[in-house]
Amino acid sequence: MKTKTFITARYGETDMMGIVHHSVYALYYEQARVEFINNFGISYLQLEKDGLMLPLVNLGCSYKKPLHFADEFVVETSVENIKPAKIRFRYEVYNSNNELVNVGFTEHGFVDSSTFKPINARKLFPDIYNKLSESIES
Repeated sequence: MKTKTFITARYGETDMMGIVHHSVYALYYEQARVEFINNFGISYLQLEKDGLMLPLVNLGCSYKKPLHFADEFVVETSVENIKPAKIRFRYEVYNSNNELVNVGFTEHGFVDSSTFKPINARKLFPDIYNKLSESIES
């Protein structure tokens, strides 16, 4: 299952050439990931209050075409892979012409919010783990 997050590029996110700076894509991924999880009826904030955190352990990004100030675009988010101790999200960014402009991924560990030690999310948070697992498209 993919979710779509609609975003408009802001002036402060661009470089001197008027192109969205490469570093901003990680923020777009974060916004899309939070919306993705919210679409399951799970609040990212509530996850953390319940003791589950998802720190970033890996990030990859490939740029195909530029985005510019005021461009409207969509980030399609999906779960690419999930294991009891980590999850990998995939992001595809499309411009208003539906052209692929960026592809990326983030990997996150499942950790206890008080100790920051890895946990088995399948055992400790089975409802969340199962919802995320079921979202993977075959």
